Amino acid sequence: MTKGIDRPDEVYEALIELHRGLDEDAGRRADARLILLLAAEIGDAETLKRLITAAREET
Repeated sequence: MTKGIDRPDEVYEALIELHRGLDEDAGRRADARLILLLAAEIGDAETLKRLITAAREET
């Protein structure tokens, strides 16, 4: 399932920075917006459904 992330440490830091200074509710809204932006970038419904299923199974 994993393809790997180019420069994962930088991505992790960006995710941490996304939440800096936000309360829990604002952090959840930021996460939801990020998910929608990533989904729009991926664009392919079959890929998105596969990833949604994988996220649910791994939770």
